Amino acid sequence: MAIATVNPATGETLKTFDALNAGEIEDHLVRAEQAFQEHRTTSFARRRELLLAAADLLDADQDGIARTMTTEMGKPLAQARAEAAKCAKTMRWYATHAEALLADEHPDPADVSDSGARRAVVRYRPLGTVLAVMPWNFPLWQVVRFAAPALMAGNTGLLKHASNVPQTALYIEELFRRAGYPEGCFQTLLIGSGAVEDILRDPRVAAATLTGSEPAGRSVASIAGDEVKKTVLELGGSDPFVVLPSADLDKAARVGVTARVQNNGQSCIAAKRFIVHEDVYDAFAERFTGRMTALTVGDPMDENTDIGPLSSEQGRSDLEELVDDAVHKGATALCGGQRPPQHRAGWFYEPTVLSGITPEMRIHYEEAFGPVATLYRVADLDEAVRVANDTPFGLSSNAWTRDPDEQDRLARDLQAGGVFFNGMTASHPGLPFGGAKRSGYGRELSGHGMKEFCNMTTLWYGPED
Repeated sequence: MAIATVNPATGETLKTFDALNAGEIEDHLVRAEQAFQEHRTTSFARRRELLLAAADLLDADQDGIARTMTTEMGKPLAQARAEAAKCAKTMRWYATHAEALLADEHPDPADVSDSGARRAVVRYRPLGTVLAVMPWNFPLWQVVRFAAPALMAGNTGLLKHASNVPQTALYIEELFRRAGYPEGCFQTLLIGSGAVEDILRDPRVAAATLTGSEPAGRSVASIAGDEVKKTVLELGGSDPFVVLPSADLDKAARVGVTARVQNNGQSCIAAKRFIVHEDVYDAFAERFTGRMTALTVGDPMDENTDIGPLSSEQGRSDLEELVDDAVHKGATALCGGQRPPQHRAGWFYEPTVLSGITPEMRIHYEEAFGPVATLYRVADLDEAVRVANDTPFGLSSNAWTRDPDEQDRLARDLQAGGVFFNGMTASHPGLPFGGAKRSGYGRELSGHGMKEFCNMTTLWYGPED
């Protein structure tokens, strides 16, 4: 893929960029290592000052960077502004909480006395330079949720962003530079995917984090494993949205539509498979389909638009193939299922609801990355759990029930990194985020995510110290 800004609402190529050559990549690695040696010894007070400065700048830049994101990958402008605001909020959260999250731990001397220690301390130290391979769908948030904790921990970062959001990628490097971070503390690498292996194998790179597709995750994990380097992976998702008889159906349908079509339906944690108890299936399907049909598809710069274009022509083709395969094998399109006829330019697709899904259909197991929802009718809670877990993914899940026993059962049995009851799955800096099965491993956000790229060091003090 060329490194270029291509407006998905029009298909027009607006700006192209040259990839870094080997000498330029080496210069970035040198700067990253030098910056780490400086940044790792800075105080939490200084790190806090820098990150708060970046948050203030981001707030001031909110409209401009939102328009850049919308131009590059097509999300509605209001959602792009919200993404920028969330990033600034997360920076402030880590600036405020990082020191306490990484505070020294002091085991009870009585618990370690038989080791010969007078006392012991567990200390969290930064690993070094972390390579971040990031996707286009949340081009600011995905990066900041890695960068904020990594920088507060004393690490430095190298960003290999998706090739279709180069201007957003360059903005992030400039943001940290303007905030006062040392040169090389956070750098954007305009490179193709073929250059990742050599960078990851370089001894000056300590670890890697990747958010993206399962094949990309396998590749990075394989290389890092060969080099014995730490990785965190957040891969695909096909999240279930379970609706049981005690649910507030109006609220479930309203939130369910937002959960399915946020970011034009291109979110790993979007609700994708709607698994509904037969007692309320018809009522929910009517409410849900009606709301999906009422959504406005159009120019993502228009404040009244609900759904903009998909990020690429290939992305739309992939989605069309899944829908066509399902319909060919017996699924029914309750709404949508085609390109909007009024949008001949750009990569738009109608909000779509499919019913009658069976395991023979590709969409039953593959992630639908776009505004397409699948409906399942189930007889009871046991079947709901079985269908929800019948996927290779396990990122997150939604469950709509006011029955405490059902909530306990779903919390125990749903195979996912999160279970959200009676509300939409979302990420928050105070909560760990990540998945199970082929959705990846490790955690981002919260103290758990911050410590992923720390060296948990045991300090042992002998009886004469």
